[in-house]
Amino acid sequence: MSGPRPVVLSGPSGAGKSTLLKRLMKEYEGVFGFSVSHTTRNTRPGEENGKDYHFVTREKMQDGIDNGEFIENAEFSGNMYGTSKSSIEDVQAQNLICILDVDMQGVKNIKKTDLNPIYISIQPPSMEILEKRLRDRQTETEESLQKRLEAARIDMELSKEPGVFDLVIINDDLEEAYEKLKSVLTEEIQKVQDSKE
Repeated sequence: MSGPRPVVLSGPSGAGKSTLLKRLMKEYEGVFGFSVSHTTRNTRPGEENGKDYHFVTREKMQDGIDNGEFIENAEFSGNMYGTSKSSIEDVQAQNLICILDVDMQGVKNIKKTDLNPIYISIQPPSMEILEKRLRDRQTETEESLQKRLEAARIDMELSKEPGVFDLVIINDDLEEAYEKLKSVLTEEIQKVQDSKE
């Protein structure tokens, strides 16, 4: 795959990945692109097919996985999620830095490919703060919240393993976290900006 190196961004739900990404996209317009993930879950209000996710049937998704069309896939809360190779290539073809927002299972799967991305983990300062953030969203049932917290506990442990991530950012101060995220991406951002001149 040619084009700028993709960025694999991982971390538990509620760690602040979306907030940091929105800021990055706003400051560097026309530099980053998202690979649009596939999922078998139902659409939520305001979501668009092809923009937020490719919403597909379980059967269609399983066929794609069996045919090796996915770089990573996982099942969470009874729904399948995955990143197709073509969705990454679509972004790289536009000479954009492709951002992949994946869980730890996804990170491990991508490590087995030839993608060669920059691996970044965004972590919450503590489980307590994470739980508060998730509860404040008021989008989860108690059962799904507990599942997310359990997944987050495992995620936080695995992020401490040496050699998994190029950078682990503890998001206790948004400004500081954002500066760290920007600094690790400076070289790739520069490449994209130079190519546009």
